[in-house]
Amino acid sequence: MTSRSESLTDEEMKALEEEFDSEVRFRPLPPFLGWLVAGTLFALACYHYYTAGYGIPRATTHRGVHMGVTLALVYFSFMAFGRPRAVTPGILAPFGLPLIDWVLAIAALVSALYVPWIFEDLAFRVGNPLPIDVIMGTILIVTLLEATRRAMGWPLPVIACFFIAYAYFGQSMPGVLTHPGSDWAGIVNHLYLTSQGIYGTALGVISTYVFHFVLFGVMATRIGLGQLFIDLASSLAGRFAGGPAKVSVLSSAMLGSISGSSIANTVTTGSLTIPAMIRIGYPRHFAAAVEAASSTGGQITPPVMGAVAFLMIEYLGVPLTTILTAALVPAFMHFFGVLVQVHLEARRRGLRGLTKDELPVAWIVFKAGWLTTLPLFVLVAILLSGKTPYLAAFWGITACIGVLAIQSLVKHGTNIQGAVTEFVVGLWDAFVLGAKYSLSVTAAAALVGVVIGVVTLTGVGFKIAYMVTSVAGQWAETVSAGFAFLPFAVMSVTSLTLLFTLIMTAIVCVLMGCGIPTTANYLIMIAVAAPILGLLGVEPIVAHFFVFYFGVLADITPPVALAAYAAAGIADANAFKAGNTAFRLGMGKALVPFVFVFSPSMLLVTEGFTWSEFFLATLGAMAGIWMLSSVFAGWLFAPLRGYERLLLAISALLLVVPSLWPTIIGILLVLPAVIRQLPLIGKSVSYRETT
Repeated sequence: MTSRSESLTDEEMKALEEEFDSEVRFRPLPPFLGWLVAGTLFALACYHYYTAGYGIPRATTHRGVHMGVTLALVYFSFMAFGRPRAVTPGILAPFGLPLIDWVLAIAALVSALYVPWIFEDLAFRVGNPLPIDVIMGTILIVTLLEATRRAMGWPLPVIACFFIAYAYFGQSMPGVLTHPGSDWAGIVNHLYLTSQGIYGTALGVISTYVFHFVLFGVMATRIGLGQLFIDLASSLAGRFAGGPAKVSVLSSAMLGSISGSSIANTVTTGSLTIPAMIRIGYPRHFAAAVEAASSTGGQITPPVMGAVAFLMIEYLGVPLTTILTAALVPAFMHFFGVLVQVHLEARRRGLRGLTKDELPVAWIVFKAGWLTTLPLFVLVAILLSGKTPYLAAFWGITACIGVLAIQSLVKHGTNIQGAVTEFVVGLWDAFVLGAKYSLSVTAAAALVGVVIGVVTLTGVGFKIAYMVTSVAGQWAETVSAGFAFLPFAVMSVTSLTLLFTLIMTAIVCVLMGCGIPTTANYLIMIAVAAPILGLLGVEPIVAHFFVFYFGVLADITPPVALAAYAAAGIADANAFKAGNTAFRLGMGKALVPFVFVFSPSMLLVTEGFTWSEFFLATLGAMAGIWMLSSVFAGWLFAPLRGYERLLLAISALLLVVPSLWPTIIGILLVLPAVIRQLPLIGKSVSYRETT
């Protein structure tokens, strides 16, 4: 029987992405309305492209225009309930759109533009809002909740409603959570009229940076940069054992540098790599897991890193180059962890690489597509020069437009009309799609502004920090007392308190990430978790990266591992099994954040950086990941015995501890397995022979 993975068409790939990613589940529109929406999306993209290069208007005006137009487009693009379907025109559905959607779209647009309109009088109205201010603010909050629900589902709106209720009923809250409370006018005043709520940093970053980089990613993919990455990865890694799996890891790392979407990355590269992995002998669930685990690395890979890199520069007040530098080693560790596991699995199963006939030739691939790399080089060069990120995006997009024009001319030769037509259509499609991809993230960021506004209004972040650190401290004292019989201290009470706090924070990040996207998860957790980690002396940049990494991990953490489920759809595999395996493959992303909290030098840019600490932490983490991978695979250089797997598991935990003596002990525990297996290196011993 022909499997789905062997006959996946472009239409099926698009349907699969829509099935697992609600952010791209757009509804079909009748021709007139379709052209109206597409024209508005194109105009929005042109507006951002122009302002990126020639100057951004006043912050409130820029954010209001971006949010208002975006929310209106959300109501045009997403249905209230059910799967995308066309609506029959009529009295209650003029131009094929339900009347309620027209009302909500107009209400969202007007209420979002109201604050920029009254900006000159805003200083006299903050703290003493007029009735019309409260009405407009209420309309925006309601339409924002509904727009986010349509674009992303229920979890984030429900969280926002809980926070609003907390602000209103503060006097009724138990214990340390009690606060004076606020009336509705006061809540609307803080969330709507100040820069601490909806019009705050989150919306500012989305409208100023993220939109431009989403557009750049779409343009770069349009000119063929993504396909070039996949072909280069195939030519470089495909010939080794388990070649297609290594191609998946390498291509996802390269594609992730321009794309911040785990699911889009999974579908794009997985449609090619997953069938190839299955063909050479990887189990279906493992092939799906490899692609999912690799693709989630895109959000942590410089220079784009989804939206979070740009949020970090605003919240931390550091240059983008600092964030990108800090992200380098942890991103490498993630892909290293996945690569080691697919290599060991290939050795264990005796899997081959791709043959010469199945592989593209690297120099031929690069010769044909080198021009598509120009925009990425332009983008990175301007970022490293210290210019603003949106200016770098402007020139990166401009370079993409230039490459698209050259490609159109080369393809059509002397047929100028055909070249112009292809160029215009390509530019139109890319700008419309780029703007479309930004709709859901804008709605989410604006709604997260409500959550952040309540945190600043009530001070709940510091109250939660006090509760968490108190509980962690009690656990630390209990554990420390339990090991009092030892002649040496395993960990100090302070370190144990930090460890338990990190574990609780990580669990909450993963749970939150099961229902809301990475960007929203990061914003909420930073508002709540940053004060917690700050109380324990963790540097701000370290705390931000810790929260960010565990938010991304949710994409491959069951029961809501969306990237793994999308990959399972391509592979015809058991989705839950693929999710569990993807989580295991992504363990580097779960271990490394703990390492760089206790050894911040791994991030390269922290205070007190030393090369000795950096190498101890980084090399120890790499060795620990390798040993833990061997435990899971049952293979080091040859099959492992039961006691060897136990020793390697213990050594892995010791090796990732960024301290000298645990590292030395961990190395000693590995030696028995290494010594026994040295004579077997290079011999034809496979998993099949041992089973």
